[in-house]
Amino acid sequence: MFRPRVALASLSGEADAAWAEAMASHVGCAFLGGIALDGSTRDAAQAMTDRDRSEFLPADPVGFVDAQLGALADAPLRPGYNVRSATLGPLRDAAEVCRAHDAILELNAHCRQDEMCAAGAGESLLREPDRLARQVRTAAETDAAVSVKVRAEVDGVALLELARRLEAAGADAVHVDAMDSESVVAALADATDLFVIANNGVRGPATAREYFEYGADAVSVGRASDDPEILRAVRETANEWVARGAGR
Repeated sequence: MFRPRVALASLSGEADAAWAEAMASHVGCAFLGGIALDGSTRDAAQAMTDRDRSEFLPADPVGFVDAQLGALADAPLRPGYNVRSATLGPLRDAAEVCRAHDAILELNAHCRQDEMCAAGAGESLLREPDRLARQVRTAAETDAAVSVKVRAEVDGVALLELARRLEAAGADAVHVDAMDSESVVAALADATDLFVIANNGVRGPATAREYFEYGADAVSVGRASDDPEILRAVRETANEWVARGAGR
């Protein structure tokens, strides 16, 4: 899906094209966003900014996605875009844009902010597998590559069963925030053929290597995504792992 097998994880209100381009020499992928696509999620994002969270709120969100991906046309990485939507139409439009740029459309089933969950997006989708599978299917029908950002340790969510269902709906990758359950990475790798991107606490070679040993196909860096020294060390670890022929 991308090499080196290191990604920048989206940081709401911060992960834009300039952020990705600045670190492009160290990673194989950068997930921009997240961005709210439809009315209910945009209302939620506005409410979140009103209490001092940082969010992208352009007047034309799909046009913004297109422009941001266009700005990375010559960057030596594969871009992705993390999106939130409660409805299918804007999601389909964003997926079409991602396909045109050979970018990955990443569905956000991860955000746990109350406003976004109440709008029917983010983590709430983990508890509504029918809706999340429809979102995956809608995006996949455009021939865009589709990733789903999920969170481990959510009460009442059978993550492995959900991942199998998302794979059947057309997902290509699962981007899992392992929380404190790193072994979930091994379970996902064993249970599916999805490209598994492991996230949470990647700060250097030791944490990256641990995720690769659990069966991750790639790792992603979140809060340290603007630290070139950390990214360089993680990239070297990923390249060594691939060169050894280890993993899937």
